[in-house]
Amino acid sequence: MDIIKSKGGKGTEIGLSKHDLEHILSTLRFGRLVVYPTETVYGLGADPFDETAVKRVFLAKRRPFDMPLSIAVNDISVAEHIAELDENAYRLAKAFLPGPLTLLVKKRPVLPDIVTASLPEVGIRIPDHPVALRMLEEFGPIVSTSANLHSHPNPVNVEGAIADLGQSVATYVDGGPCKVGTPSTIVQIIDGTVEVIRYGAIPKEKIEDVLVR
Repeated sequence: MDIIKSKGGKGTEIGLSKHDLEHILSTLRFGRLVVYPTETVYGLGADPFDETAVKRVFLAKRRPFDMPLSIAVNDISVAEHIAELDENAYRLAKAFLPGPLTLLVKKRPVLPDIVTASLPEVGIRIPDHPVALRMLEEFGPIVSTSANLHSHPNPVNVEGAIADLGQSVATYVDGGPCKVGTPSTIVQIIDGTVEVIRYGAIPKEKIEDVLVR
């Protein structure tokens, strides 16, 4: 288990050396797990196209395999390769992403069924954190879920993630406390119908304001 501390870069600075960033990327390439900071809560990541790595996520969290995982990307254009996005999805993405919003949309066949528990939808996240965004830019999409044991409180610092997940994670990235500290709002967009299915950091009213413009 390795702990890498971000030096707290400002703006788009990630506060990591090239060596540290490469270590994180290598962890993912070898099918191991990474805990990383986001604006909401700490995330647990793995390569979504490596089914063994995805299985490790479920086992580390003691999460039932019939509960789907989300995918984090660095840009909505990347999401187009793994999910079907309609006009409402693009409008919400333009308004709130990067940020504490998860879009639950129809997945494309390229995404392994283990990620979505064989369900037809997938959650898409673009976290508003320079470390997460740089990691996603360099590696590509990763599995995205909170870095805790199933049903435990969501960790807002790396210490909480370590306490729950311990040695099951290869690399922890310490980016300090999460600035929002509340899980993302989840909006389901299927066949033109939009529904908030989990209330989180973005109020329902702000979602509705974007859609009625």
